[in-house]
Amino acid sequence: MTDSNALPAAHARGDSGFRRATLALLAAGITTFMTLYCVQALLPALSTDLHLSPAAASLTISVSTAAMAVAVVPLTVLSDAWSRTAMMTLSLSSAAVLGIASAFAPNFTTLLVMRALEGLALAGLQATAMSYLSEEVHPGSLGHAMGLYVAGNGIGGMAGRLIADGILEVTGSWRWALGGVGLVAAAAAVFFRLSVPPSVRFVRREPQARALATGITKALPDSGLLRLYVIGFMAMAAFVTVYNYLGFRLIAAPFHLSQTAAGLLFVAYIAGSFSSTTAGRLVDRHGRGHVLWPALVIALAGLATMLIPNLVTVIVGLVVFTIGFFAAHAVASGWVAARSTAMGAQGSAVYLFLYYLGSAIGGSLGGLAYSATAWNGITLYCGALLTVALISAVTLRHLRRPSPAVDRDTTPGTSTAKTQTPN
Repeated sequence: MTDSNALPAAHARGDSGFRRATLALLAAGITTFMTLYCVQALLPALSTDLHLSPAAASLTISVSTAAMAVAVVPLTVLSDAWSRTAMMTLSLSSAAVLGIASAFAPNFTTLLVMRALEGLALAGLQATAMSYLSEEVHPGSLGHAMGLYVAGNGIGGMAGRLIADGILEVTGSWRWALGGVGLVAAAAAVFFRLSVPPSVRFVRREPQARALATGITKALPDSGLLRLYVIGFMAMAAFVTVYNYLGFRLIAAPFHLSQTAAGLLFVAYIAGSFSSTTAGRLVDRHGRGHVLWPALVIALAGLATMLIPNLVTVIVGLVVFTIGFFAAHAVASGWVAARSTAMGAQGSAVYLFLYYLGSAIGGSLGGLAYSATAWNGITLYCGALLTVALISAVTLRHLRRPSPAVDRDTTPGTSTAKTQTPN
């Protein structure tokens, strides 16, 4: 193992390398959520055009996130053996090409196949991004960097939905909408390649199948990581469920909104972008254990507010819910990256596997809840998921850091701990 003192200095806030890295990963985060979730704005149109139930239409999201979940863990073996920046660039480029190709799918089955391949492509980025940041960014600036990356998720989710909805409104075709989003993703991939600094602190390892099992074996006995994995799964399942089926609720009684008007509510995603960066700064000051559980309480409060059948309260509740979710995800994902540095990328990959599995499984099960009891069912279902996540977060408040890995989980403002040698 290479001595950490022999490695180049990590990027810290204020230097050009930090700015380039965070901007590049911001673009990557935007592209990921834009590509994955642009179809949420198109679900009612897909349902009508292809004669699908809401639950069946939502499979266009579930297959992508399921494919990503399945691929993200084994791809970490390659990410520890290959250039991190090269893998992320290939991932974004492939996803953009597949996004454009999906617009030409002749039927629903082919569309699902193309969407699944997009998920596989994006898994390469997800398997690498958090490990790249944890290696290249100084521990005292990692919370802020991770918050910006997650902010990209929020911006991308909003942009993907608004772009798709806008093109759908103009052309009347979900195919044009998918193709348009794919072109924007291609431009983002080019920007990423031109901006991202090389992985100067990355220590290459030969690809070994047993490295995957070894990394996961190290993660499983860590009760802190296990609870963070539960939080990622539960929170993402609730989040995707709300955004999958809110459009169906708003175009029906008592709201009767148009497809375009309902799509505008996805602007709430921008609140998540701000909350994730704010959460990152709070983590750097106060520690993760003091930020994570309040974020989940905020998400629960927003979910409860949306139950009131009034458009204003639904909008307010959606914004509050989104703020809470993105703050929680920013804290949890950064915590996993910091806590699992001794495992290479596998620790973060297990989190992402369960995070996107929550999207795939949770979103589909949410469709059953919506079909059974409409929005009341969604509220009960998502409330139960977030409650489990909250209980897990509360138990993390006094979690001890593993030795010798870096972790600022309980100590406010800690930034002087020794850094684990990157793998």
